[in-house]
Amino acid sequence: MSEAWIIDACRTPRAIGKAGKGAYTGIHPQRLGATVLKALAERNHLNTAEVDDIIWATSSQRGQQGGDLGRMSALDAGYDVRASAVTLDRFCGSGITSVNLAAATVLSGMEDCVIAGGTEMMSNYGFGGNDLPAFLDNGNLHLRQLHPQPHQGVCADAIAAMEGISREDCDRIGLVSQERAARAIAEGRFAKSLIPVFRDDGSLALDRDEYPRAGTTLESLGQLKAAFGQFADRPLDEAGTTYRQLIQSVYPELAFDAVHHAGNSSGVVDGAAALLLASPQYARSQGWTPRARIVATANIGDSPTLMLNAPVPAARKVLAKAGLKIEDIDLFEINEAFAVVTEKFIRDLDLDRDKVNVNGGSIALGHPIGATGAMLIGTVLDELERRGLRRGLVTMCVAGGMAPAIIIERL
Repeated sequence: MSEAWIIDACRTPRAIGKAGKGAYTGIHPQRLGATVLKALAERNHLNTAEVDDIIWATSSQRGQQGGDLGRMSALDAGYDVRASAVTLDRFCGSGITSVNLAAATVLSGMEDCVIAGGTEMMSNYGFGGNDLPAFLDNGNLHLRQLHPQPHQGVCADAIAAMEGISREDCDRIGLVSQERAARAIAEGRFAKSLIPVFRDDGSLALDRDEYPRAGTTLESLGQLKAAFGQFADRPLDEAGTTYRQLIQSVYPELAFDAVHHAGNSSGVVDGAAALLLASPQYARSQGWTPRARIVATANIGDSPTLMLNAPVPAARKVLAKAGLKIEDIDLFEINEAFAVVTEKFIRDLDLDRDKVNVNGGSIALGHPIGATGAMLIGTVLDELERRGLRRGLVTMCVAGGMAPAIIIERL
């Protein structure tokens, strides 16, 4: 069987994803994707006419992010028109899925050179037709009866109650994320992958991650008001349906309070990321030195009502497919969508905390939905190289109660 090699990985800095506030204000999402695609081509002397496909990820495919963002970004980056592209959506897991599918096409022998990645401009949410529905089922009452699906933040609070994870536990995850991100930035650990973003007039928009809050303390986190209690009990339709009702229709005895807030939940940001994958034969023909190989990938579903619990079974599944054990993994990246996700992941798998999200995570750095998975894969690859380690596992929770996962091995 062939192998799928990772030749390179890069990303933009993450910008604050609030309309009119972040560094990418006024920049088109296609330009953001084009930035990392152009960088991959230039850094690797890529003949873009020989790119078999570009598998791109964007969760909110509305407004400026609609219309096959991957194809438009590639054209904007100056790629040869023969470099085809497709854009997919697996909610938060889209970025990992783009890489997994790219790897599958290479492993199958159907393709030799594929780019995977994603873009998300969260600052565009709510503008230009990019509104998000209150219900994930989009008004399908039959589906709602089968699988009620609340807001993810409300799910996080419910899981915290079920698992006995306290507000202080969640705040501690938030603090560690900020401390590790601050150290990584100070030591230049992200420098290898970071691609500055410029405006069309040539001025610099951003060359560093904009979201982290250095100096965060447990005391400052403790002063933040829990955010999702107001969402839990707010009527959402004429029938007065609330997210709490959706959860309690499946778990009627579950009482829960709000414990998550801006300091222990993922940041709203904009960003893009891309990876270059190739078959060994094609890589050798181009004189490329591989950085890693794809060991195994997996997808799994779990409760759509709790929504955030699939990463643990996804990790177990991908380990089984790879024939590996927990102790065979040197570094883990579990997306910090909410602190409870990371805390539960560590507890359930009995992980060494010093191997998980070692350079901080989405609480400190932000979570640009469709791009995050590709960013995490690049981040763990950079850190494996920096530490001289071998294997990394990346996974994340996904709306609808799913999780993709991937294991890479440094070469």
